[in-house]
Amino acid sequence: MAKPNILCDCAGLSNDRWLEYRTHGPKGDIPYTVGGSDVAAIFGVSPWQTPLELWLVKKGRMKALPKGNADQLAMGHLLEPIAAHWFEKKTGNLVTDDTNLYQHPDHSYALANIDRRYTRREDGEPGVLECKSCTYHKAGDWAEDAIPLHYELQLRFYLAVLDVEYGSFSCIWGNNPETDLAMPEIIRDKAKEDMIFERLDQWIWSLEHDKPPTMEDIKPKLALESLARIYGASKPGLPTVEFPGKYEHSLRQIAQLQENIAACNQEIKAFEKEVEAHSVRIAELMKEHEHGVLATTKDKLLIDFVTRTTKRPDSKALKEKYPAVYTDVLKTSESRKLKVHIEPA
Repeated sequence: MAKPNILCDCAGLSNDRWLEYRTHGPKGDIPYTVGGSDVAAIFGVSPWQTPLELWLVKKGRMKALPKGNADQLAMGHLLEPIAAHWFEKKTGNLVTDDTNLYQHPDHSYALANIDRRYTRREDGEPGVLECKSCTYHKAGDWAEDAIPLHYELQLRFYLAVLDVEYGSFSCIWGNNPETDLAMPEIIRDKAKEDMIFERLDQWIWSLEHDKPPTMEDIKPKLALESLARIYGASKPGLPTVEFPGKYEHSLRQIAQLQENIAACNQEIKAFEKEVEAHSVRIAELMKEHEHGVLATTKDKLLIDFVTRTTKRPDSKALKEKYPAVYTDVLKTSESRKLKVHIEPA
């Protein structure tokens, strides 16, 4: 493959200018672009964005939302040089900065702005380094050189754009580089690359022909969160939506499942009342004690009756005594819950 086009050096650019270049190229002559962080969303595997959201952003019909907590994103940027440092130290590979914006020679929409380059110690071959960070509860995603799929797609896209055979991650989640650092390497795979660009070509076609993607095959929780971000709050006074017959089965399923949930909740409440009834005499015998035991010939019945103390703000008192503070810390949240009722014709 031919070498990539270098569109510009992004060093020193403001974030707004960088986003402008990233969206339409430095000259503003690329109608629609795809960057590394877009690929997972296009494939429907991004934890932060659905294909429809990204499509609306690319069409200018929706404002791009930040991917996660702003402070976490800022921390991630601060940790990049630390991740790069330990990758170089532990592998012996030479890491260098690369602030160029690259363009694929055959797919002009494909732009890449990588974290770092490296030169492999064993053979001098170039590689692309992606620096990541995560919390401890996400560290398992990187166990035994595993790579989260959304990140793998990003790096394979970069290898294709830059025409490089090797790519690595340096992901940190703590302060011990012996245990809190993962550095998996991947080798360029032309078959996977062809599959990626086949999907990206289809994606660009959908933008050019104004054919938005559906939520099909998207995880339901992510899809519902995405639709809430896209359409926002419900608007009173709008006309009732008339659904075609093909949705009858799904609507009846929702209604039935909601009835099942209500029945289960009633059964749970009944069980809880039974537990309370059986607990009165046991609580009398326990008095102030926290633990009890009944030993039988086959097992032991262990009883725990421990006081748990919780503290939470008294909203009513706070509002009465410090109304200005209450108003200042008041958090507004919105939710929409789908319910289906069946009434006779």
